[in-house]
Amino acid sequence: MKDLNFQLSKLCRDNRDGGFSTQATRSRVLDLIANQLKELGFRRMQPRSLKPKHVNALISHWKEQGISVGTLKNRLSALRWWARKINKPSIIANDNSVYGIGKRTYVAKESKAQALNEKKLSLISDPYVNLSIRLQAAFGLRREEAIKFSPGYAMQKDHIKLKSSWTKGGRARTVPITNKGQRRLLAEVKALARGGALIPPHLNYAKQLHRYEKQIGNAGMSQLHGLRHGYAQRRYFELAERVCPVAGGLPSKELNPAQRALDFEARAIISSELGHARVEIAAVYLG
Repeated sequence: MKDLNFQLSKLCRDNRDGGFSTQATRSRVLDLIANQLKELGFRRMQPRSLKPKHVNALISHWKEQGISVGTLKNRLSALRWWARKINKPSIIANDNSVYGIGKRTYVAKESKAQALNEKKLSLISDPYVNLSIRLQAAFGLRREEAIKFSPGYAMQKDHIKLKSSWTKGGRARTVPITNKGQRRLLAEVKALARGGALIPPHLNYAKQLHRYEKQIGNAGMSQLHGLRHGYAQRRYFELAERVCPVAGGLPSKELNPAQRALDFEARAIISSELGHARVEIAAVYLG
């Protein structure tokens, strides 16, 4: 392994900030950055060698590649983490506009909603993975939340509750149980988990995540984040009594005052159920 790659990997192992997925993503991004720094001519770097010239060179390289604003921000976030860990936070500006990086567009222009493909789901042989995927579709859960889901803790009379240690950003939340299909699914989950999570007793989260990824790959299932989009759009129809804009419904500017108030209320509820702190994030799912 290249020296900088190795040392950044060790830096990540020694500083496990954030959830498992956040840590894994950060490690992958920093490994990519180490490779790109070498390609850009910066040799024999150590973690403490990071300087503004390296940051500027990387940003210029990414812009030439046509990297999206969202990806640029994620890579800068990893760079800022690196700079903080070597006590050099000032070498990277806090404001992305300094580097000519604009705001991310949060309004979806086309639907990314995905429904469960029952034929492909039948190819998932691991019952724990199978139920995790179904939970993602039924309650709009993220992958990690669905794998760590423990019915003994989560199942309440009319809702499920998610621990902060399962969720992105450590934001605990609740999601309502609104139909019989969800209740039947939760009964299946409870029967399999037997007081634990949707992880076999002999495995930990990391190993079950690896099994999850292998199983969905073999079944030809991808982009399961679209199941969250599907959940959001179904909930919007239930709450606002109309189809959301990205699925062909009227845009907000064409709604009357009463409809607009209902639209905002629905978006606020859905944002909360999906684990987002800001109402405007609902536009990613709904348009």
